[in-house]
Amino acid sequence: MTYCVGVMLESGLIFASDSRTHAGVDNFASFSKLSLFERAGDRVIVLLSSGNLAGTQAVISTLRQNEARSGCPSLENAESMFDVALLVSEAMRQVDKRDGQHLTRNAVGFNASFILGGQIKGEAPRLFRLYTEGNFIEAGDQTSYFQTGETKYGKPVIDWVIRRSTSLNDAAKCILVSFDSTMRSNLSVGMPIDLICYKLDSLDVTMRRRFAPGDPYFAALSKEWNAGVRDVFTRLTDLQW
Repeated sequence: MTYCVGVMLESGLIFASDSRTHAGVDNFASFSKLSLFERAGDRVIVLLSSGNLAGTQAVISTLRQNEARSGCPSLENAESMFDVALLVSEAMRQVDKRDGQHLTRNAVGFNASFILGGQIKGEAPRLFRLYTEGNFIEAGDQTSYFQTGETKYGKPVIDWVIRRSTSLNDAAKCILVSFDSTMRSNLSVGMPIDLICYKLDSLDVTMRRRFAPGDPYFAALSKEWNAGVRDVFTRLTDLQW
C-alpha cells in the first residue's frame, strides 16, 4: 500500500508520498514514489506513483528513456501539462500491453496509477489524477487535491484545513499531519516521506525535503498536533443527559 497527495493552491503546488512497499507482512522495503522532471526556467513536472512497484517503475523508466531519444515526444519537449498527461497515459498503456497478459496468469494484473502536476512556461500550474486504465481527470476550482493509496485516514484533516487560498507553508504542515494520521492507523504506509513545495511561476524546485524515521521536525509536529487534539477534545461541550 502507499499514500500520495498532490495539492493545488493559489500560491503553487504541493506533492508528498511515503516510501513503504511490501510483499507480505514480513517483507517491507523503501522505494521513492516521487519522480521529478525539471528544466530550470522552463518546466517542473512531478509524478507520484502508487500500485505495483514493477509497473510504476516501468512507466517512469519509459518516460525517462523517451527523454533520451532525439526527436521522440517526451516530458522534455511537451508543450503543455495536458500533453504531459497524455504521454504518461500512453506509457502506462505500453507497459500494460507488454506485461499485462503475463501478470494475469498469476491473477495480478497491471496496477499503476499516478498523480501528475507541475508547470510549463507559458501556462498556469495544473494537477491531474491518472487511473490504471490510462484515463485521467484534472483538478479544478472545486477539487483542490488528489490522493492515491491509503487515503481515508489522512483525508479529514485536509478537508478541514486546506483551501485554495491556504499558504504553501500551512498546507505543507497539514499534509505532514495527514501522513502522521495515516501512519498511526495503517502500518502499510511508512517513512521516509518525500515532500516538494512548488512556488507559483518559479519554474524551479527550491523546497524539497525527505523526512526519515526520527526526523526532529516531523516528531515535534506530530507531538504538537496530538497534544492539541487532546486539548481541544477536553474543552468540547459536555453532553447533557
